[in-house]
Amino acid sequence: MSLRKPSLSRLPSPASAALAAAACAALLAPLGALATQWPVTSSQRATAEQVAHAGVPLSELAADAPDVYTVKRGDTLWAISRLYLRSPWRWPELWGMNLQQSRNPHLIFPGQVLVLEKSDGMARLKLANSVGGGSSGTVKLSPSVRSESSEQGAVAAIPMNLIAPFLNDAIVFDSNELATAPRIAATQEGRVVLGRGDLAYVKGDVSAGRDWQVFRDPKPLADPDTHEILGYEARYVGSAEHLRDGETRPGAQPGLEVPSTFRIVGTREEAGIGDRLIPARVRDFSPFVPHPPASEIQGAIVSLYGDALSVGSNQIVSINRGSADGIERGNVLALWRQGAVTRDQSVERGAMMKLPDERTGLMMVFRVFDRVSYALILEASEPATPGDRITSP
Repeated sequence: MSLRKPSLSRLPSPASAALAAAACAALLAPLGALATQWPVTSSQRATAEQVAHAGVPLSELAADAPDVYTVKRGDTLWAISRLYLRSPWRWPELWGMNLQQSRNPHLIFPGQVLVLEKSDGMARLKLANSVGGGSSGTVKLSPSVRSESSEQGAVAAIPMNLIAPFLNDAIVFDSNELATAPRIAATQEGRVVLGRGDLAYVKGDVSAGRDWQVFRDPKPLADPDTHEILGYEARYVGSAEHLRDGETRPGAQPGLEVPSTFRIVGTREEAGIGDRLIPARVRDFSPFVPHPPASEIQGAIVSLYGDALSVGSNQIVSINRGSADGIERGNVLALWRQGAVTRDQSVERGAMMKLPDERTGLMMVFRVFDRVSYALILEASEPATPGDRITSP
C-alpha cells in the first residue's frame, strides 16, 4: 500500500520548498546519509549554510515574538520555539546553527537572556547578559560559554517528566530475543508476585553484569502498510540486581541446579514467574533540538504506548520509521488523519470519492531504533490512532 501525500494546497511553494530542503539537508543530515539519500552538491550545501547563518525571514516569526526573553525554570525548547516561530521546527535556523552545532546543540539554561536580532529582513536569536541594573532593559550581546561538567540543568527539548521513563524502559528488540533471555524461575517463599526488595531466582546466563531490567509479553510491532514485523516491544516491569551466581551441586540428587539470586530494586508493576531479564541499558539524556527531518518522511503510527485505544497531547506513540530511514532525535513530524471515503452528495447517485487528509497535530521523536521510533505528541486537535499518517512538517 503506497503512502498518500498531503494536499498540495498545504505544501510550500516550489522555490521555498527547495531552499528549505537544501538548508535542512546541509544542516541536519549526517554527511554519509546525504550521499545516499539526497543529491546535494557542494554549492547547494554552501548556500544552505549561508541561509542558516542568516537566520529566518521576519515573516517566519510568531506574531508576538518578544525582542528579549528570560529563560525560566520549567521552560522547554519547544515552548520557546513556539514563542518565537510560526514553524517551531525551524529553531536551528533561528539560532544560525551549522551542521555540527545542530547535532551538538547550544545549551540554554534558566536565567539566561535571549535577544532577537532583526536585520535586512532576517531574524536571529542570541544570548545576552543584562547590564546596568534597574529596569532599563538594556542588554549586552556577548559570547556565552557555560562552564559545566555536565548538561544537567539545561532546558530540555520537551518535558523530561513525560519521556524520562521511556529513555531506557521502552525498548524495541529486532527479534524476539526475550524468548531465550534469563527468566524468573522461582520466587522468595513461593510468592505469587514480587515487589521492591523481594528476591527472585533466575535461570539462564546472567554473566553480563550486576544491573538488569525485567520485561514480559513482547509484542510484535507490525507496519500498518506492509504488515511486516518491524521489531518487538516488550512490557517493562522493573529493575533487578544480580546478587549471587547459580551453581550445580553434587549430592543426593546429582546435577541439581541452583538458580542465580536477584533482588528486585525497582518496579513499574509487580514481577512474577516467567518474566525475562536483560542487562540494563544506559539512558541517553544528551540534548537535542527541534528540527525537521533531513529528507521527506512519510510513514504511520504503529501503536500507542500502553493499552489506550487513542491518545492526544503529551502521549507517546511508536512510528514505522527509524534510523534506517534517516530519523533522528528531535525530528518534528506532522500527524494526519486520513480522509474518509464517501459518496458525492451533491448529485443523485453520486460517485464515491475520498476526502482530503487533514492535519491534526505535531509530534517530536525522542528515541530511535533501527526501524521504529518513539515520539511524543506535542499538539493534537483530535485523538491519534494506529494507522494515522505522519509526514515531514
